[in-house]
Amino acid sequence: MIVGVPKEIKNNEFRVGLTPPSVRELTQRGHEVLVQKNAGGEIGLTDEQYVAAGASMVDTAQEVFARADMIVKVKEPQPEECAMLRDGQILYTYLHLAPDPDQTAALVKSGAICIAYETITGPGGGLPLLAPMSEVAGRMSIQAGASHLEKSKGGMGLLLGGVPGVAPGHVVIIGAGVVGTNAMQMAVGTGARVTVLDKNVDRLRQLDLVYGNRISTVFSNAHSIEEAVLTADLVIGGVLVPGAAAPKLVTRDMISRMKKGAVVVDVAIDQGGCFETSHPTTHADPTYVVDGVIHYCVANMPGAVARTSTFALNNATIGHAVALATKGWKKALADDPHLKNGLNVAQGKVTYAAVAQDLGYDYTPADSMLG
Repeated sequence: MIVGVPKEIKNNEFRVGLTPPSVRELTQRGHEVLVQKNAGGEIGLTDEQYVAAGASMVDTAQEVFARADMIVKVKEPQPEECAMLRDGQILYTYLHLAPDPDQTAALVKSGAICIAYETITGPGGGLPLLAPMSEVAGRMSIQAGASHLEKSKGGMGLLLGGVPGVAPGHVVIIGAGVVGTNAMQMAVGTGARVTVLDKNVDRLRQLDLVYGNRISTVFSNAHSIEEAVLTADLVIGGVLVPGAAAPKLVTRDMISRMKKGAVVVDVAIDQGGCFETSHPTTHADPTYVVDGVIHYCVANMPGAVARTSTFALNNATIGHAVALATKGWKKALADDPHLKNGLNVAQGKVTYAAVAQDLGYDYTPADSMLG
């Protein structure tokens, strides 16, 4: 199979779909890999390294899309990339379709086979291709929040960990999954006061056993979220419903009554965000203010640490990329029910139930596409 890797074009996105070691995993199995020139140059992955791994370098994204049987990316295809997809071509990347009707319509129109990293499941449960980026984003959320609490960034002028004689800041983390756990680890490390909310009492119990009185665990409901948010200096939103739009757990009214100069970081913004006041931002212009509260809603947070993120992501994605290239998409999905869960759009049909429900499409089960 011919596998193509275009250079990412989303604002301030420097990650790349395949690293040179991942390219080698494909080329040593007889596949041809086309990489757009300088696709990884911004993070120190040179064209020479790709050539040494067996890739062929091409000048333009147009050539990559025209020649490749499978496109491997990081972020969802931008409109000009969607226009280059063709019927039957495999697209393997993050998609986050539920809050993005325009992208979904473009992928449906293309006839491409669109496999989303974020809905591929793992044998032990969870979302193993989303997890590494959630780990990065969770850790970054505390860095970003702490930075924007500084007065020069528009915040209230608070040092998150405090100093002797001055109370630390209060960090509220909504969701105790991968994002929330990694945010919590970083927040505890700063010395902040940390409250974690989740509906899974067993998960809260696990965290309490490990962290004891260094954190407060609270069962999540509308009342407890409101109570926590109104006392918070920094709120991290890390709630995920796989493949579906994120629930709006923090209302505009709650935001209006928060401390002025407080910061909210919406890590769920790729799926529409879990604050009513959220809308996507970029690394070039990461924040905006609503009712005196700083909103940090960058839709590709891990892109800021693109080298770390690229290698972490490739560790998770390369196995399925090899399977797709070696077996073809139908056999690869038929052989692996976890990979099959990644099929979101195929040959003009929406094959992921949550996306179909959220965007009003007829749902076509993935199994019906594999015959």
